[in-house]
Amino acid sequence: MSDQSVFRAIEFAAHAHAGQYRKQTRLPYIIHPMSVARILIEAGQNSRVVVAGLLHDVLEDTDCTYDQLVEAFGQEVADLVAEASEEDKSADWKARKLATIQGMASASDEAIWVELADKLDNIRSIAADQSRDGEKVWERFNSPKEMQRWYYESLVKGFDARCSDSDSRRVLDCFAQEVRKVFADDE
Repeated sequence: MSDQSVFRAIEFAAHAHAGQYRKQTRLPYIIHPMSVARILIEAGQNSRVVVAGLLHDVLEDTDCTYDQLVEAFGQEVADLVAEASEEDKSADWKARKLATIQGMASASDEAIWVELADKLDNIRSIAADQSRDGEKVWERFNSPKEMQRWYYESLVKGFDARCSDSDSRRVLDCFAQEVRKVFADDE
C-alpha cells in the first residue's frame, strides 16, 4: 500500500457515495469517511488502515461489492473493510449493534482502529448536531436516545478491552469523553 492508494480510495469512496448525505442532513456523505481517514492518519496508522477507513461504509451503504474492492485495492483491504462492516444490514438495529459489540473481542487490531475512528467521528457529529439542534437530534435515528446510549457506552467498554497502546488509548479517551458529553444530561 502506498500513499497513492489513499488518493485512489478517496476517489473510489466519493464515487461510491455520490448523491448520499449524512443521516437527515445536507452534509455530503463523503465527509464522514474523510474524517475517519483523518483520525487514522493523525493516529499514525499505515496506509492500508487509512484506505480501509475511507472505504469502511462502501459495502454497507452502496452498491459496491467485495469483489470490486479486491480488484481495486487488493484482498487485504477488502478483508479489512468487510471485517469492519455490519454483516447483515437487514437485521434489526439492536441485533446489528450487538453483533458489532460482540465482534470487537475477536476483531483484528486494524479493524478495531477503523471501528474506533468511525465511531469517534459519529459521536462527534452527534455532539455537534446536539449542540445546534438539542434533543431533536435523536429523531433522525432508528433507535431512541436510551438505546443509542447503551450502544455507545458498550462500545467504550469494548474498545477499552482492546486498546492497549498509547495511540489507541488517546483516541479511545477522546471517544469516551465525547460519549460522556453527549449523554451527560441523562446522568
